[in-house]
Amino acid sequence: MNMENNIVIHTDKLTKKFGDFTAVDHISFDVAQGEIFGFLGANGAGKTTAMRMLCGLSKPTSGKGTVAGFDVYTQSEDIKKNIGYMSQKFSLYEDLKVWENIRLFGGIYGMNDKQIAEGTDRMLESLDFTQERDTLVKALPLGWKQKLAFSLAIFHHPKIVFLDEPTGGVDPATRRKFWELIYDAAEDGITVFVTTHYMDEAEYCNRVSIMVDGRIDALDSPSNLKKQYCADSMDEVFTKLARKAQRTGD
Repeated sequence: MNMENNIVIHTDKLTKKFGDFTAVDHISFDVAQGEIFGFLGANGAGKTTAMRMLCGLSKPTSGKGTVAGFDVYTQSEDIKKNIGYMSQKFSLYEDLKVWENIRLFGGIYGMNDKQIAEGTDRMLESLDFTQERDTLVKALPLGWKQKLAFSLAIFHHPKIVFLDEPTGGVDPATRRKFWELIYDAAEDGITVFVTTHYMDEAEYCNRVSIMVDGRIDALDSPSNLKKQYCADSMDEVFTKLARKAQRTGD
């Protein structure tokens, strides 16, 4: 992967302060197109605040940052149009049918009727959801809702999709299936920026950063981090770093 020519997220000393409290403390990193980038940290590490800045939802206090080529200070609306977002809460409308959710999100993302109609058929087919077109979302199993929410987050073919604890509350087998969708998206050139507290999922990422007290304390591939910290697993790496943390709230 040629990092130099394909940078889609760039931060340089990006900082966010709330009064005297520094939530995110001079973080610097680059993420390449099609990369699966794990963004880890214990509660209070600052990862939620950092993600909000990258999604154009919160202005930094200082430092530099671009997402999909757009400046985090002055072009937040452009950033929002070029990213997808999914959280643990899924953001689906439970009382609408599957096809109605797809149409609604397509409209929010600025897609036209033809794009939405064609995209709906493709999505339902790829998810094996053709029979569920008219099913109310609240009637779907949790794992199906999760797959639908992810597919909606990338429905408009964004350059980057931000996943904030996307697999919370589902069983390991369902989580593995979800990661197959992540790999497919990355193969299509979509950059995946994911926060997770499941350390087995960190092993699936191309690179992982670990935040401690607002700073990035480690950033490398899972295999290199395990070597560096003489650890057998990412769980062990994370535990060694998180032990230093002073903060407990994010």
